[in-house]
Amino acid sequence: MTVTKETLIGEILREDQTTAPYFFEMGMHCLGCPSSTMESLEEACMVHGVPVEPLVEKLNSHMTK
Repeated sequence: MTVTKETLIGEILREDQTTAPYFFEMGMHCLGCPSSTMESLEEACMVHGVPVEPLVEKLNSHMTK
């Protein structure tokens, strides 16, 4: 799976649950909440005031190991 800014958080977590710490790092602690899993990475980053591109890079790097 390649993560983009349009990828839903729920899709990322279903693919690889070990990505959860990256979301916790950005202040997103409500990963079990239905609305959070339906947000795109870009939407979540906007809400939490985090730039999306560095997170996309981190997630893709992590998931390809």
